[in-house]
Order: sequence, then C-alpha cells, then structure tokens
Amino acid sequence: MENSLADKTKNDFESIKHLDVNGNEFWYARELMVMLEYSKWGNFIKVIDKAKDACKNSNINTLDHFADVGKIVKAGATSKDIGDIKLTRYACYLIAQNGDSRKKSIALAQTYFAVQTRKQEITRQEYEALNEDEKRLYTRQNVKNKNKYLFDTAKLAGVKNYGKFNNYGYRGLYNGETAKDIANRKGISEKEDILDYMSSTELAANLFRITQTDEVLKNKNISNENDACITHHNVGQAVRQTIKRIGGTMPEDLPTPSKSTKQIEKEKNKKLTFNDKKKLK
Repeated sequence: MENSLADKTKNDFESIKHLDVNGNEFWYARELMVMLEYSKWGNFIKVIDKAKDACKNSNINTLDHFADVGKIVKAGATSKDIGDIKLTRYACYLIAQNGDSRKKSIALAQTYFAVQTRKQEITRQEYEALNEDEKRLYTRQNVKNKNKYLFDTAKLAGVKNYGKFNNYGYRGLYNGETAKDIANRKGISEKEDILDYMSSTELAANLFRITQTDEVLKNKNISNENDACITHHNVGQAVRQTIKRIGGTMPEDLPTPSKSTKQIEKEKNKKLTFNDKKKLK
C-alpha cells in the first residue's frame, strides 16, 4: 500500500514537471497548487510568499527559484493572460515545507521533493567518464543544492549571520582563510563566487564539508549561532585533516581554473542553441 502511494505521488508530481530549452526542470505554481489541493490562488500565493521568505533568509536569490511568468488560458471564446510562477525543485520543496501540514498531499510533497533532490546524483562510473569541465559543472550544482539544505539547517540552529557562518567553515578547511582571503588568492573579485572558480577536486572537498556540517548540526541538535559556527569550523578542520592523512593536496594548493563554472555553462548553452539552429536548417 505504501509503495503504491509513493509511486502515485511520484507519478503525480512528475506528470506536471516541465523542461526548458536547456533541459532544466521546472514546475508551474498553478499546476502545483492543484496537486497540493489548494482551490484558491490567493491562499496559495501566501504559501509561496512564506517559501520566498525562507529562501531569502537562507541568503539564496529568490529570482533563481521563483520566476514570474504570464500564462494564456482560454476563457470561453476569448483568451486571458493570468499570472503564474516557474518554480525549481528547491522552490517546490520550500512551498511544501510551508504548506498546510494537515493536508496529506503536503506531507507527500515534502517527502517527494526532498528525496528526489537527492536522487539527482549519478554513479561513480558515470562521474569518472565526465571530462574536468563536466565534473566541475556537476559538482558545482551538487554544492549549490546541498548548501540550500545546510542554510535551512543552520537557520533552525539559530544562525542569522550566514556570512560569518560560512567563513567559519572555510577557515577550518582552508587553514584560517576566509572567503575574501580565498578570493584574493585566486585573483578574483569579491563580487564573484569563489565556488565558481574551483576545480572538481576542490569542489568535492567543500561538498564533503557542507554535507557533514548539515548532518552534525542535526545530530547534535545545535540551537545557537555560536555553536553552529564552531561546528562548521570543526567539520572544516576534520575534512582538512582527512585530506592530509590520505596524502591529498590541500585545497589552497589546488590550481584555480581559468574559466568559471558560469562561463562554462554559458558556452555549453550557446553551443546547444547553435546546434538546435543547425538542425532547423
């Protein structure tokens, strides 16, 4: 019975998933609203607003996950333009977390979007078959996804200053260096994200720091910002010691790639668009 319910839930949410021209998945808020058993758009918008607040409080740009769009619908003999919102999987997850917990559909959605996000990972064999740029893009996306969960966990642990919290983790992993120090060493501006200028190996070290900090904060029931920061620092140090113990290269000694992952992604999308145009000729 539970398996059939899980399968139905998966099929329901997969049935309303869309893909853009670059193959990125998204959901429409109005379709998700029906799936979550909300009958009025006005009520559902309140839930979306709460989800946006949770996104903002995690220092994550809401525009990356909640994009306002128009939608043309038939209204009798005429057409009508109604507002809608394109949502990422993370946005759907936040909406489910902020929905009416008394609804069974909400509980199922919470499980679905949390579990399915973890299933985006590929096998070790598939990963090894990627070239370095592809490994960087894949691991960078994983870091981005896991950071979202870490920030949610950190918020529950009492963290308000996310810059401070992040720097504690970096200082543990990078032998005292803050994000600003790392940016200066890499020769990039403070406006750029240091994670975009890391090799796949360096990103993997940070991914381990992020996921393990998330686990420790939860397991130890940390409930204040100071302890959360110290925990992040300790995990960073532990990852560093592990790298040293197995004879790996310290993260600050790894080379900085010449291209950012954003630039690689842009070139990849440009190539895809060019190939699509060629097919149309």
